[in-house]
Amino acid sequence: MATSRMQERYASEIAPALKAHFNFTSAMQVPKLVKVVINIGMGEAIQNNKAMENATRDLAEITGQHAVVTKAKKSVAAFKLREGMAIGCMVTLRGPRMYDFLDKLINVALPRQRDFQGVSGDAFDGRGNYTLGVKEQLIFPEIDYDKIDKVRGMEVTIVTTARTDEEGRQLLQLLGMPFKK
Repeated sequence: MATSRMQERYASEIAPALKAHFNFTSAMQVPKLVKVVINIGMGEAIQNNKAMENATRDLAEITGQHAVVTKAKKSVAAFKLREGMAIGCMVTLRGPRMYDFLDKLINVALPRQRDFQGVSGDAFDGRGNYTLGVKEQLIFPEIDYDKIDKVRGMEVTIVTTARTDEEGRQLLQLLGMPFKK
């Protein structure tokens, strides 16, 4: 599989810049992307099985990869949820597909949001990983407005090898993530 333009930019510009910025002695210390996990939680899937099919189809169209259905680990009586019921779907992207998805997310999808001023810089987990909530799947160009049954949100988690939030933030900023000022 061919490398994407973001992957080439990381190798040629971003990695050397991070190495200089943080005074790393080895190239292996430089933070890099490990994977991107896109997840849709589906509370309504308990009553509506068709909703799960539509969500997995949307996720597969957006990512170019088959979505995995996630099942409940515990029973929760208040939500009429039993262990083993389908409650969401997710896709894990690595390699060139991950870079292509991030490129599309940063340069095409996020700017298409209404009243977009940037993403929050506070959503790091303490270990350099970043989670971003997307309110609707319509911001992705692959989704046809006429074919969706319901507007769904999703979480996009970007997992990096960064040891601190500062390293992770710097990596994502150099990749082009539009953080709020």
